[in-house]
Amino acid sequence: MAIRNGEKFLNEINKTKREIWYGDTKITLNAAEHPIFRGIAKTMAELYDLQNNEELLDVMTYESPLSGEKVGTSFLQPRTNEELKKRRSMMQIWADYHFGFLGRTPDYLNSSLMAMASASEYFGKSDEFGIDFSSNIKKYYEYVREHDLLLTHTLINPQANRGVGPSKQSDPYIAARILEKRSDGLIVRGARMLATFPLADEILVFPSTVIRSGQDDAPYAMAFALPLDTPGLKLVCRQSFSSQSPNDSPLSAWFDEQDAVVIFDDVFVPKERIFILEDPERSNRVSEETCAIVFMAHQSLVREIAKAEFFTGLAITIAETIGIDQFQHVQEKIAELIMMTEALKAFLDASEANAKVNRWGILTPDYTPLNAARNLWPRISPLFATVIKQLGASGLMAIPPDAILKSELKEYVEKYYQAKLANAEDRIKLFKLAWDAIGSSFGSRQELYERFFFGDPVRMASALYLWYDKEAMKKKVSNALERIRQ
Repeated sequence: MAIRNGEKFLNEINKTKREIWYGDTKITLNAAEHPIFRGIAKTMAELYDLQNNEELLDVMTYESPLSGEKVGTSFLQPRTNEELKKRRSMMQIWADYHFGFLGRTPDYLNSSLMAMASASEYFGKSDEFGIDFSSNIKKYYEYVREHDLLLTHTLINPQANRGVGPSKQSDPYIAARILEKRSDGLIVRGARMLATFPLADEILVFPSTVIRSGQDDAPYAMAFALPLDTPGLKLVCRQSFSSQSPNDSPLSAWFDEQDAVVIFDDVFVPKERIFILEDPERSNRVSEETCAIVFMAHQSLVREIAKAEFFTGLAITIAETIGIDQFQHVQEKIAELIMMTEALKAFLDASEANAKVNRWGILTPDYTPLNAARNLWPRISPLFATVIKQLGASGLMAIPPDAILKSELKEYVEKYYQAKLANAEDRIKLFKLAWDAIGSSFGSRQELYERFFFGDPVRMASALYLWYDKEAMKKKVSNALERIRQ
């Protein structure tokens, strides 16, 4: 197998029988043709076509060490600076294409899986169950790479009673847990959230929040992967924000990824697809010990920069179009966006400049600036939308449907909706783009998504505080105190 193109991607989605629920409608075959998925499926197909572009082939692909075929660069286990830069360049091409609005492009979880496979020894073996977890994760990585699959994942337990752990809920099977252990695998019952892009080929089920050690929570401490057409696997979608009118909703029409709660209705997991089994300690450390979190943060920062650049460009374009770019308070607001965008770029450059080979032999970006960036982004990403709202002001609430330009009022619209640097049609298009980015249901979902992309910002900040090496900074204060005493 080699890299897929867009046509093959769509054909494989449509012929795969899965169980996706949208309201009272069960979507099984031809999912890519359903109205809530049509736009995003086409966008994902275009990303796959980009990696088949002859001019981009050297950046987007590399030769598989297993098959010799061209495979996606996001699977590349970097051992040199050139390979690390190649990964970044590939991810940037995709991120720039979707302006940073897609969180589940294939390179995100490919990066995680690549890191975990390189650290396959970490997963170990189980003599009790006769499973070689180390071999399983390595073989699975190779399988996904050689078939160029798109993965989603589900990490979080349902929000039933957040005050107690999963084993203390009113029903211990609200959160997905092991129901039965068999010689050939597991039976899993319960639910997880939140799986973004239900049209993926397969789903990774890994722990995200800390699992308490002990017998009660051990059945929740598991990691495995399944095809999305696995019997008993049900995906319940939120309300769609996808518009069927690209002219009126230019972003949501193409970039609404859709999110779903995953129900495991006594789902069978084959033993060769299990990576962690009833091991809270290993579950809690897997992302850090394998450096998966580093490579996920690296990919995410590339995407966030693309989004920051889009929003900054949008602010500049609005200001210039309606003639407010001459005012100092407007210049100050846009300058703040520029500063934040350039800071993100500096974080990325620093992480790569200080990359070191990890214990598994992979050249790994420096996690310190990446960790700072992934804590900073949830705090600054809403500010981009705020500036757009301040600059667009009431103009964002006075955008007529596209059909007005075909009505008998067209003459009036052309007169009263024009701007300093744009005719009425172009000004309306610009403000619709801005509204879809920051004010529509799609835009609101984007803001919430970014706030909690890596988890609760407060817990993340606390983890950063506890993880960060503070000794050098404290030493400066000690030195100052010593000199004062003298």
